[in-house]
Amino acid sequence: MLATLDDGSAIPIELIGAADLPDGGRLHLWRRGDDYSIRFGDNELMGNQVRHSEEALATLACSRLKDRHGQILIGGLGMGFTLGAALRSLPSTAAVTVAELVPEIVKWADGPLSHLFQDYLTDPRVTVEMADVHDVIARGKSAFDAILLDVDNGPDGLIHLANERLYCNWGLRAAHAALKPNGLLAIWSAYTDDDFVVRLKNAGFDVEEVSVAALVDGEDVIHTIWLASKQQ
Repeated sequence: MLATLDDGSAIPIELIGAADLPDGGRLHLWRRGDDYSIRFGDNELMGNQVRHSEEALATLACSRLKDRHGQILIGGLGMGFTLGAALRSLPSTAAVTVAELVPEIVKWADGPLSHLFQDYLTDPRVTVEMADVHDVIARGKSAFDAILLDVDNGPDGLIHLANERLYCNWGLRAAHAALKPNGLLAIWSAYTDDDFVVRLKNAGFDVEEVSVAALVDGEDVIHTIWLASKQQ
């Protein structure tokens, strides 16, 4: 496959990796020159040129933790943008657990995407746990200062149907229970969802919604980040 540049030249679009999902779908890792894209069907889930909102997920969350930078849980490794931004925002005493469900994602981080990850995965603050982030949340009781979720295209199960457990009423209550007092649940989404905001509030969170501009496939879009603070 070839992609045409503005000057009329063409560079190949290469499929350099594929990963099976628990629900039977597949992720594909594509490369076009120096650009990389992780896609699910026609949906781009992550691209190295579109990182601002994923980084904002971490920077916005960490800025609201003030001096409580202890235990952080990140759902989804992706291309490492959220993890990298978290590490730049956190002190040396922090501990960051990344829950990743798909083994190939971790292999890509140590292979074709290693230039994006830099030294994130060897940082002594980081532990990668091969697990569904829902399960990590469910077994944690007042365990985390912050939970950062970027595991799907929004608060639904587009990529992995079981992700819907994270966003339903009892899933949000589990996240509330897994947070320490005044802890923060931060969620990335490609779209807004008023019903989801209501569910967050019903689960006991104070909710702040932040809109972040992004460029996806050449189009200006708005991504949404919810910052949900645990009420006491």
